[in-house]
Amino acid sequence: MEEQAGVHIVKSYDEELEHLDQLIARMGVLAEQQLGRAMQALTKGDAQLARQVIAADEEIDALESEVDALAVRILALRQPMGKDLRRVVAAMKTSCNLERIGDYARNIAKRSLVLPDLPGQYGGYSIIERMAAMVGEMVGDVLLACQESDIRRAAAVRMRDESVDQLNNSLFRELLTYMMENPRTITPSMHLLFIAKNLERIGDHVTNIAEHVHVMASGEPPDPERPKRDNSSQATA
Repeated sequence: MEEQAGVHIVKSYDEELEHLDQLIARMGVLAEQQLGRAMQALTKGDAQLARQVIAADEEIDALESEVDALAVRILALRQPMGKDLRRVVAAMKTSCNLERIGDYARNIAKRSLVLPDLPGQYGGYSIIERMAAMVGEMVGDVLLACQESDIRRAAAVRMRDESVDQLNNSLFRELLTYMMENPRTITPSMHLLFIAKNLERIGDHVTNIAEHVHVMASGEPPDPERPKRDNSSQATA
């Protein structure tokens, strides 16, 4: 009887860890979809789609709460050690980052509702589309790295964040020129700058997830420190 009880405990423990992984995977799929749909709403001026993105953010929030509750249960009742402990902690941290990615996608959708009503001609969309494509690929790749505990893939994602920062800097300079030449472009340009910042922050959260994958798989922090090239807050022209 004791042996059967032990087998049951181990099986239920494994099922809880597997369920935790499934919740993270579900959050990842939703976050990736939210980003793609938000950008589609922006580029096509689709107000209905934008509102759907805004409403769907609640599902990601609910999943984060479910991840936290399950992770705390596992920590309290199972007292995991070694890689299992790192797996649970990484899940909690990853869910937090995925929730923030969902928030930034929602923010992009909100601003897409405002832009069509603003006057004037303004640029910047091409750079934003490139940023979104790059960040979207990073999200997909980091989710694969997370599912497969793939350190190499995680490291590659981590280093690509620099390119996102550089595009954000380029957009800032371009829109600053528009605003200086024509004051009518200031309001829409500011909305586009905030959208770009949301994309840049999504890249940061993706990078955080890549670092969680590295720690989970290896037990060591990634090295060296990743390059960071976002200097838009210091740019003057």
